[in-house]
Amino acid sequence: MSDRVCNVFISHIHEDDHRLQPLKDLLKSKGCEARDSSITSEKPNRAKDPDYIMNGILKPAIDWAGSLVVLVTPDTKDSDWVNKEITYAHEQGKNIVGVWDDQHTGCELPEALEQVADHMVPWDGDQIVDAIFDRMDGWRDPQGDPMTPRSIPRYRC
Repeated sequence: MSDRVCNVFISHIHEDDHRLQPLKDLLKSKGCEARDSSITSEKPNRAKDPDYIMNGILKPAIDWAGSLVVLVTPDTKDSDWVNKEITYAHEQGKNIVGVWDDQHTGCELPEALEQVADHMVPWDGDQIVDAIFDRMDGWRDPQGDPMTPRSIPRYRC
């Protein structure tokens, strides 16, 4: 049994759906049961209207979550939907945590994540849990070493 429960929305590209369960298993191994409200192939979004997708599906799922976790792989940076999810989460004052996927190190970040992420952490359960519960400062590279401080101002609205 997990010590803590965390309500998260895991922002990712659909090609990375297979990486969500390993991420949730990693969190669980560190005493954090992740309840994930993201859209996956297991609970697909069959809507076609982009406004409905954002307002009727994604916004309520992000609103429910305490943190937005962004799974960073090489193609994440090109996803308009990932950037929209990050931007909306930031507007709502959500804790935004980028996680470097352990199968892809040093990828480029989505523009919105680069601008507003509260934490950037490696594929390390302890660091991810600390970031989700906002118990750490700064950004870490894929190896877990501190990254050069960002010159981008971050504001909570």
